[in-house]
Amino acid sequence: MATKIKEISAASITEMYIHYCLEHNENPKSVYLFCKRNGIVEKEFYTYFSSIEAIEKSVFISFHKLTLELMSKSTDADLLSFREKLLTYYYTFFEILTANRSYVVFALKGDKTRLNGLMKLKEFRSYFKSFITASSQGYLKVKSERIQKLQQNGLEEGAWIQLLVTLRFWLDDESVGFEKTDLFIEKSIRATFDLIDITPLESVVDFGKFLIKEKLR
Repeated sequence: MATKIKEISAASITEMYIHYCLEHNENPKSVYLFCKRNGIVEKEFYTYFSSIEAIEKSVFISFHKLTLELMSKSTDADLLSFREKLLTYYYTFFEILTANRSYVVFALKGDKTRLNGLMKLKEFRSYFKSFITASSQGYLKVKSERIQKLQQNGLEEGAWIQLLVTLRFWLDDESVGFEKTDLFIEKSIRATFDLIDITPLESVVDFGKFLIKEKLR
């Protein structure tokens, strides 16, 4: 039995969970066995997570929060345009994913179906869309409140689809230093913003949905 850890936190439990998955190539079978292996009192575990699945869903949220934390340390963070903020987010987020690539590949490519992989990103999706909402304030200049709301929803959904497409590309990227992903990010975001400027947002979203279906097959 592992020596009991003096201080337990959500971050330390998440780290132990990731290590377990990589060492055993599977999720812990139960909270009891996970706690026993890591010297955690089960009651303490439930202070932070309700189940093993809850830890699994929290991993990508922790990557997202770390991305925003690193972005906030930039002295000119508040001066960036929406496009610049999105680019900064992408590069930072994928640097964090690269540092944890073994786990991300395990989590998203290990399932028999792509749908199971996407379910692990369900809660992260809400956090990401909130980031898009905050970062895009003032970007859509539409007088009608109803139309602006529709366009904002389309913008958030389109951004999420684009992130999924980029994530799929990164998972399959075999280039040195994942330089192809960096190029993909730059070109795809530039193309998306150019497209939004000349195309109804609904068309952009429809095209994005088509791409994600093709890439996730």
